[in-house]
Amino acid sequence: MRILLVAVLTLLLGAQPALAQPDLGPDYVQTSFGPMGPAGRDLLQKVALAGLWEGPAGRMGLEKSANPKVREAGRHLIDGHADLDRRTLELSRTFGVQLPTQPNEAQQGWLGEMQAAPAKSQEFDRVFANRLRAAHGVVYKFLATVRTGTRNTAIRDYAKVCMDTVLDHMTVLEATGMVDFADTDAIPLALVAQPSSAAPTPSIPPLPQPNSQYQQAQSQEQGIPDGAIGLGVLALVVAGLWFWTSGRSSRRMHP
Repeated sequence: MRILLVAVLTLLLGAQPALAQPDLGPDYVQTSFGPMGPAGRDLLQKVALAGLWEGPAGRMGLEKSANPKVREAGRHLIDGHADLDRRTLELSRTFGVQLPTQPNEAQQGWLGEMQAAPAKSQEFDRVFANRLRAAHGVVYKFLATVRTGTRNTAIRDYAKVCMDTVLDHMTVLEATGMVDFADTDAIPLALVAQPSSAAPTPSIPPLPQPNSQYQQAQSQEQGIPDGAIGLGVLALVVAGLWFWTSGRSSRRMHP
């Protein structure tokens, strides 16, 4: 009986309460990785869309540029998006997300600019570096937003890989020395937080003044140190003991 009681208590104490899955609405699907919602699907589609034009742009960088740093950036684009394309396709199958198969109109226009620029020219290098750097900046902010808010562990891990890849691409593009940071429409300036203005000092109402009698009594109490009070009490105790013992002695001498 004692063994059975111990076993029951062990099961009760060791059992973890089941967490109820929140109902996030009809746009979410519960999966083994957590809820899959619009942001996760949008992430997969946007990364696939980026690969549809950044991969070809990287190949143009290798073929049309005489600048070794631009060519290096092209290699990073090709390798990075080959890895992301594989991961994106795998997750799209897992979650049943349909991916785009063609670059959008803006992306086709950027590729057209690179194709029209003369080979081995600084014009091509500038178009290559600036179009790709601006696009990567937009994508990086989007990735950070999804990574921060998603409850799906697979999408969270995927967003982390995407952020690392995009940051690598931004770094090598900036290293070309061709990025025009003065073009704040393409690359907005970072806004430094300004210090808040000094808050006005609240007016403190004057404290009520005590009456003169109370103030005098308080000063008199505060004027007597604690040590003097203690010595006075001790003297009274000693005097009382002395009188008590003296009275007993006198009674003994005079019965």
